[in-house]
Amino acid sequence: MDLVLADVAVSVTELKRNFAGIMREAAGHPVVILNHNRPEAYLVPAAQYERMMKLLEDIEDAKLVLERRQQPTVKVDLDEL
Repeated sequence: MDLVLADVAVSVTELKRNFAGIMREAAGHPVVILNHNRPEAYLVPAAQYERMMKLLEDIEDAKLVLERRQQPTVKVDLDEL
């Protein structure tokens, strides 16, 4: 059985027929698009997608900070910059 990570699920055919209605029904929540009753894609509102991308970038930055934390430090005098 496939994992479905959305409360609203629609078929590809239904999405083609009634995109606006589905988005209204989803009320800003993710929609799973099913193809032959299996998750094919997720449709998320643009604002949510942007938040997800920012969160992923923050996670990548945090990983880089943790990696660099193990490296030796270099003292810098601001007047020398």
